[in-house]
Amino acid sequence: MDSSTKNVVFSINGPVVKVKDTKDFSMLEMVYVGNKRLIGEVIGITSEFTTIQVYETTTGLYVGEPVYTTGAPMCAVLGPGIISNIFDGIERPLRQIAEVSGGAFISEGATVNALDTEKKYDVTVKAEVGQFLSGGEVYAECQETPVIRHYCMVSPLLSGEVVSVSPSGEYSLNDTICTIKNENGEEIPLTLCQKWPIRKSRPVSNRMPITRPLITGQRIIDTILPIAKGGTAAIPGGFGTGKTMTQHQLAKWCDADIIVYIGCGERGNEMTQVLEEFSELIDPKTDRPLTDRTVLIANTSNMPVAAREASIYTGITLAEYYRDMGYHIAIMADSTSRWAEALREISGRLEEMPAEEGFPAYLPSRLSEFYERAGYVETLSHKEGSVTVIGAVSPQGSDFSEPVTQNTKRFVRCFWTLDKSLAYARHYPAINWTTSYSEYTEDLADFYIKNAGHDFMQCRQEISNILTEENKLMEIVKLIGSDVLPDDQKLTIEIARVVRVGFLQQNAYHKDDTFVPLTKQLLMMKAILHLYNESKKCIANGIPVATIVGSGLFEKVIKIKYDIPNDKPELFDNYTKEITDVLKRLNTPNDQGGLQ
Repeated sequence: MDSSTKNVVFSINGPVVKVKDTKDFSMLEMVYVGNKRLIGEVIGITSEFTTIQVYETTTGLYVGEPVYTTGAPMCAVLGPGIISNIFDGIERPLRQIAEVSGGAFISEGATVNALDTEKKYDVTVKAEVGQFLSGGEVYAECQETPVIRHYCMVSPLLSGEVVSVSPSGEYSLNDTICTIKNENGEEIPLTLCQKWPIRKSRPVSNRMPITRPLITGQRIIDTILPIAKGGTAAIPGGFGTGKTMTQHQLAKWCDADIIVYIGCGERGNEMTQVLEEFSELIDPKTDRPLTDRTVLIANTSNMPVAAREASIYTGITLAEYYRDMGYHIAIMADSTSRWAEALREISGRLEEMPAEEGFPAYLPSRLSEFYERAGYVETLSHKEGSVTVIGAVSPQGSDFSEPVTQNTKRFVRCFWTLDKSLAYARHYPAINWTTSYSEYTEDLADFYIKNAGHDFMQCRQEISNILTEENKLMEIVKLIGSDVLPDDQKLTIEIARVVRVGFLQQNAYHKDDTFVPLTKQLLMMKAILHLYNESKKCIANGIPVATIVGSGLFEKVIKIKYDIPNDKPELFDNYTKEITDVLKRLNTPNDQGGLQ
């Protein structure tokens, strides 16, 4: 519903527009600004001014142009057609915008539907006349992509008795599937889609305890620093440390049903790489393109700054919608630092009092609003679903004491610190195992024991202890060198190298190393620990550590990740036997004498 044109632009300051002397607007209402009908949102109301944040470039906008009300908040359109699509920060499909704009750049006021309203879906109608439908219940379903079944649910804000039903068949997005009558006697048509305000989380029946890991196939994550389904993680790292690459690897291999990738203020060439990679990649679970279960939100650094601020809310609203169908969703937000910079820029234009480093004082609450929408839940239709949030943070100059990193740390339970020295040494993923942490380890212990092996947690603890011990010893080595260390400590340093290079370092381009199942991860840990324990026996018998290392076993164990295919775990027995035999020969007096 448009207002009269008495509401006009009074002032323009970048994406911030003010309207004077009006009471026609409500807080967080979506509006259209100017003759080009630019999309905006009301973010401040006083007795004198209404302040609007415009999600498109305001170049060419004049003072005195009309501002139109809509009477509705900023909403995402939710329905079939979201999966495999590419949207901007306010859910406008970029492929369609490119056609309308006639090029690679978005023209101002480009009006396109969020979802394709012409496309027909083969719909199976589940509702029956006389049935009472409450919020979250499924009334129809259709095949959205070859791997994702789309369940059309009653909006959580609605409920009523079904008074008419269409037969199963082919329908487009806005066709009426059934009609319900609410308690006021109003008849409400239900179509294949619904709308939901992006800044408001969708309700659930119950938030459940977190007990299942998000399996990623990356050893340092699954074994040392696990993340749970429904959990939150931050990946902080300076320029060139591999944040985007790590998120790509997680998006490709984690066992989530649907991936929502939010390129928030990313460089255009990086987003292009994401789009190309995802379209070419074959999903190992389904042998179909990965895009069949991926949603991409591309808001590059040269797009309007206000839309960048909205993009993470759009992304998590889409994720919650699919979670309500009973799917497990993983969100990759890359990067929340550039989102926070958008907040800072808009805050500055609003002339708000700045806090630390110029960021607004409400930065922590905005970050918590985003991360708190993650969780493992029982939906309104009594299914289980989850939203896992993995946010990249880009601290300037790798300074982890800056506000975005520090405030993010308060709201996540998993912190994967990317190390510049590891990245420059080509050690990927470049996650520093001493400065990173995961608070999910104990919550997930039962799952690992049942599904990976009864001794998984014990082996994990022993591997972690070796890395911690090496960290302490390296402080001594830096001061006085390694020659003064006794042989048992030299062995710890050598076995820690096997852990670092053979276990923590992973090759994304090797078919058996890009994704490693939990069973192989456990067997690799057992092989390393077996080598360590057998070597300790040799040292106790007076055999020098140099002799043990000279046997070639350490290099052989490092190469296990390449030499043993993921589907042939039985080959580990040969390696264990060889370690035992070689070190046993070293332990016999004759061999020992010969070697010395």
